[in-house]
Amino acid sequence: MNGEILSQPHAAGTMAQQPLFEALPGVSPSVYGEKDFLAMAQMMRAEAGIMLPPGKAILVYSRLAPLVRASNLGTFAAYIVMIGKNAEERRKAVCALTTNHTFFYREAHHFDHFTQEVRPQLVEALDAGEAVRMWSAGCSSGEEVFSLAMAMLGPDRSEGRRLARLDLRILGSDIADPPLIRAREGRYDLRDVVHLPVPLRAAWSQADAAHMQIGPELREIVQFKRLNLHEDWPMRRSFQVILCRNVMIYFDQPTKQTLVTRLAQQLVPGGYLYIGHSERVSGPGEALLEHVGPTIYRRREA
Repeated sequence: MNGEILSQPHAAGTMAQQPLFEALPGVSPSVYGEKDFLAMAQMMRAEAGIMLPPGKAILVYSRLAPLVRASNLGTFAAYIVMIGKNAEERRKAVCALTTNHTFFYREAHHFDHFTQEVRPQLVEALDAGEAVRMWSAGCSSGEEVFSLAMAMLGPDRSEGRRLARLDLRILGSDIADPPLIRAREGRYDLRDVVHLPVPLRAAWSQADAAHMQIGPELREIVQFKRLNLHEDWPMRRSFQVILCRNVMIYFDQPTKQTLVTRLAQQLVPGGYLYIGHSERVSGPGEALLEHVGPTIYRRREA
């Protein structure tokens, strides 16, 4: 985001120049203008590696306006100066601008592959006394984590409980605090679970007329932590499975390539990486990974 002019075809076949930012109806330029949008775009890229293209100007205003009002500073320019000095307030702004959209069993072919190809290997490892670790990077409000946990424990409660007592843990991480709070609560609207296989839902949750509550067995094997993928990672263990789906779409190409390399390095040899349907593996990390299915990769053996 450097303030350049984007060129688009003109109706007559010439190139018409369109500014990066157009004034928002009803919003004074003295309150929120192009410089403010570009400053926030620069901040998001520096803080989280997230790109905010020109079409996100209205989104930036709508999500940050409540924080600007709460600050009593009156203008986005003053608010931007403040968050530049205040790390906690800057973190709130990053959370507000982070997209959190997910649902249970999203991209179901990943869970089918996990159940058929990966789970038997993990069960064997657990039965041999080994530790099994899985990570949902960019987990939002936890639906992906609990989908993975249910797929791992399976529809048989007796067998699932046995596995849960072994050295099995699943980490869910996200940059934003509000969705993590919801994830820890483990309570979801029924409309968010329509794609979840009924046997898994029956085995590992309870439901009333409007909500589903995750059961205690799943909550004991999962942990949710705040983590900025753009910063250092504190994990000392490697993972057999990493899901990082529909996260890289918000990054520029160099950031995507760096993230892929780091994710691949965080996998054990033979471990699996699942990415989003519109995402691709590229850059140095590609040499570490073998493509084994639609948006499914396996860490090459050392």
